[in-house]
This record gives sequence, C-alpha cells and structure tokens, in this order.
Amino acid sequence: MTRLAMIAGLIGLFAAVPTAAQGTLSQPAGPNQPPEHVAPYPNLGSGKTRQEQRASYDAGPQLQRGVPARTMLEQRRRLDTALSALRSERGAYLDAYVVSIALDSDPVFAREAREAAKVLERRYDAKGRTLTLAGPDGESDTLPHGSIDALIVSLARIAELMDPEEDVLVLYTTSHGIDLGLAYHYGDNGYGVLSPARFKAVLDELGIKRRILLLSACFSGVFVDPLASDDTAILTAAASNRSSFGCAPENDWTFYGDALINNALRSPQSLGDAAEEAMNLVAKWEVEKRLIASVPQTRIGKGVSAWLPGLEERMPKTATSPVGRSAISAD
Repeated sequence: MTRLAMIAGLIGLFAAVPTAAQGTLSQPAGPNQPPEHVAPYPNLGSGKTRQEQRASYDAGPQLQRGVPARTMLEQRRRLDTALSALRSERGAYLDAYVVSIALDSDPVFAREAREAAKVLERRYDAKGRTLTLAGPDGESDTLPHGSIDALIVSLARIAELMDPEEDVLVLYTTSHGIDLGLAYHYGDNGYGVLSPARFKAVLDELGIKRRILLLSACFSGVFVDPLASDDTAILTAAASNRSSFGCAPENDWTFYGDALINNALRSPQSLGDAAEEAMNLVAKWEVEKRLIASVPQTRIGKGVSAWLPGLEERMPKTATSPVGRSAISAD
C-alpha cells in the first residue's frame, strides 16, 4: 500500500519534514464524500536525536491545519451532542460502554466503524452507551469525526459515567498503523499518532480498568505488551512487525474487521472463540491471496474471566448475517 509505506517512511524512520505539496489542501468532492489524501504526511516528532523524537511520538502528537472555522464548530457540536446522549451506568449492573472509531478518512474505515458499533452494541447490551466516531463514507456524514483528541475526550466522558470497579470499556479502532502506533490521518487537514504509551497513560489516568480492546491496523501488535493487564482483553489485527490487509478506500471491510466484526462477533460465542475464528479466517484469506501472514494477536488477562462471562451471558442467542462486500472478494 503506497500511502501506508509513505506514512511509515515519514514517521517510523523519523524523517525530516517533507516539502508540502503545491496547491490547496484537499476538500471533499461532494456531499458525504471523504477528502482525499494529497499532501505529504508531515513529520510530527520534535527533537534532534532519535531518542528525543521517539519521546515526542510516545506523547501522542496530533496536528490540525487548514480546518475551516465552521467545520471546527460543527464537529465540536456533533461530539458534544453525542457525549451528552450517553447514558449513565445502571448501578449494580455490569454495563458495557462501546466506542467505535475510524482514525482515517479513507471511507473503508468509516464504513467499518459504523457497522462495528452496531455489532458490538447488540452483542454487549450497550444501547444508549455506544459512541461512533467516523468521517463520511460516501453516503452519510452525520457523526463526529474520529481523531485522537475526540477519542481521548470521549473516554474521559465515559469514565465519568461508568463505575470503574464494575463496568467495561469495549473499544474498536480501525485505521492504518505504523510501528509507533495508530495513525490518525484526515484528508490533508489532520495528522497524528496514538502511541501505546499515550493510550496506556490515558486509560490509567481515567481509571478505566476493565477493557476489551479491538485494534484493527497494521503493526497493531505493538499495543499488546504495553496495554496488557489482568482486566484487559486485547485483540489486534497484526503482530508488532506485520502488516494487515484489505484497507483499500473502496472496500467495505478490512480483512480483520470482516473476520472479527462482520463474522465471528456476530455469533453467540465467547470472545476467545471469536478471536480464534477471526485468526483462522484471516489466515485462510492471506493464503488464498499469497500474502505475508499478518499474525493477529490475542491476549486475555487472567482477571477477565471474573467479569466477561457475566457480560457474555446477555448476548443475543442468534447470530446476525454479514453485511457489505467481503474483504476477500474486494481486495
């Protein structure tokens, strides 16, 4: 993937800031159309040495440039409205709060995040406690857009609403990834890196202990060790040194999103069994396409068994059917 290689080159290697492309920043081609990526991805690290730049990326930098003032106001209103609509926890009841976020403006991620929110809301009895952050997908643009800042603010609001000793965060992210973390990239207006160190610091600060983290991106295995805990179940689309597949803008699903969300998690089976089904399905597709294995990762903390069965026993007893065009047929 050419653009992913560009991002990895500019960020992963801590390259010097590239020269900006000539002309204006890209804008959506029409109603509900996502903006294209045209300008080079900027270097977001600061400092002269590699160690200093690494520390800069670990802090989770985000850059916004050239965003129209009315767009900024509209996005703030959308996010405020969505956060205000979230319900409080139900006392002595195990609640799940679902967040599904697309961190890239390529419409495949927006489509995936929208459907993932529906699947996870149904599976984890999270009606009224589900938040979707995603840009335009070619048909709709009514949601708050995904960004690192929007995600962190949303988690802070959820931490106010949930009982940290009882309730569970279920987070699904879909985007490109690099060896430094998840890449935020919205047209030519938004850039950033959500590093494992920054993500861990946010969750620790907010006291969100019980969590199911589903991360769909290349190199997303870099999050496994930093975020692992007794009360964390973390599933990633790839190992820390491997790419994942299916993220062409015109697709409905990435490989991992299709396997995990659109297939495995639609069935009334345990999270562990769903993770295994998704890994096997991805491996089958990669063999068919003669791709280098992405090696999805699963780590479920020993304390998860104390609360996950109580959440899963409320799962609907019937499966739903996959939607959209399968990743293997589209890729």
